[in-house]
Amino acid sequence: MPSTEIDPHLFTIIGVTGDLSRRYLLPALYRLSTNGVLKNKCHVLGVSRKKSMESGFRTWIANVFENAGLPTNEPATKYFCDKCVHYLSIGQGSTNDYRELAVQIKALENKLKLSGNRTFYLAIPPNTFPTAIEGLGKAGLNRGPGWTKIVVEKPFGQNLASSQELNRLIQHYFDESQIYRIDHFLGKETVQNLLVFRFANTIFESIWSRENIDSIEITVAEKIGVEKRANYDRIGALRDMVQNHLTQLLTLMAMEPPTTFEAGPIRHEKLKVLRQIQPIRQDDVVFGQYTGGKINSRVVLGYAEERGVSKDTQTETFVALMLRIANWRWQGVPFYLRTGKRMGQALTQIVVKLHPPPISLFPPVGTTTSIEPNIIIITIQPDDGFDIHFQVKNIGAPIALTTQKLHFRYSDVFGPIPSAYETLFLDIVTGDQTLFVRSDELDDAWRLYTPLLENNIPVRPYPAGTWGPREADKLLTRDGRKWANP
Repeated sequence: MPSTEIDPHLFTIIGVTGDLSRRYLLPALYRLSTNGVLKNKCHVLGVSRKKSMESGFRTWIANVFENAGLPTNEPATKYFCDKCVHYLSIGQGSTNDYRELAVQIKALENKLKLSGNRTFYLAIPPNTFPTAIEGLGKAGLNRGPGWTKIVVEKPFGQNLASSQELNRLIQHYFDESQIYRIDHFLGKETVQNLLVFRFANTIFESIWSRENIDSIEITVAEKIGVEKRANYDRIGALRDMVQNHLTQLLTLMAMEPPTTFEAGPIRHEKLKVLRQIQPIRQDDVVFGQYTGGKINSRVVLGYAEERGVSKDTQTETFVALMLRIANWRWQGVPFYLRTGKRMGQALTQIVVKLHPPPISLFPPVGTTTSIEPNIIIITIQPDDGFDIHFQVKNIGAPIALTTQKLHFRYSDVFGPIPSAYETLFLDIVTGDQTLFVRSDELDDAWRLYTPLLENNIPVRPYPAGTWGPREADKLLTRDGRKWANP
């Protein structure tokens, strides 16, 4: 069982000057450290190769907070920047550099009277994970006077073989109980509530099977392009989004009830789902790449025109696919997954479409010959909540049906929702691995998708601002279905 007690600790971010740290990690640690949850419990150590940052790091941090819209003039911000934030240069990241880092960390802990509890967060490009992991291990930073944890961002590996190789390396120096493979999607309140939604409400769990559900769609759409991520050309949407984010959402939607609401049983049920997914056929997959177009009336470049991207690139910025789960609950129910950049709207949602009534007792309206099916829409972003679409009768005669919905939004009830990273950071320091990916779960996900990376699937163009290539629509229309676009 994880501890609910929060121990004083040193939270070290390796790669602290990068985009991930500036946009997400540092603001999340600030909020946790100033709202009382981690107050006087957490010291943040930023590590990077920039020697020049040593004298101006606290000023740089204040600018990061200002850009994030945080209150930089309040006493809590000044205290956090002056007392809780520290910086060390790691040189070029050699083994000797990490040994020097170990010396400096021990000296800092002695100065701050910390007991040696440590978190190391690798906020660095994936191709540098092995160097950092080996450097920490050889420097003895994989063990300490207190607990030691290492956090690794996705993508974890580029395919099954590289993922297994990286797992062997990290498990050589760290126990599995120390390793937190982070997928920030799982830290979102709505994602966590999927289990509560299903298993705490009889009205939903009783219909959660092939007898009642026709299909499930999972969409993670982004309006942004690759921005400054030129290394995206070595990654692509399948590795960047499908293998982790969308697959994690699928396992939570499809898993059986765990024996207890704890990390081990929950991860076990998710793993069972992955192992029951049938091999993906090539005609059930569509790759796409955005071309020039308009987003909010603004002309944007195509992917091949982005800075740092090869003109003849075949990297996919869009993936749509159909998965089938060969088990008793889900036999015959297609799961449609879709993600892409430069799409019509920034949206993460899950759409559960139920079967329509077997016989219509009501006269058709216009050209409609059947009743619209009930739909459950789970919105994860931008406006977290749930909608249930159902049929009601219009006022008056003759009988005519219309679709209405029950509408719930977290912000209406609970106010501002903590960021996903805030949730996950608390889980890390309290030792709760429920929302983190286990090594065997990672292997089975890569085992599912690696063949698609090797099959030379054609990449279809789609204009920026749309919902992907037309071929993605055909994945559903061939079976009489269509995407639930907003």
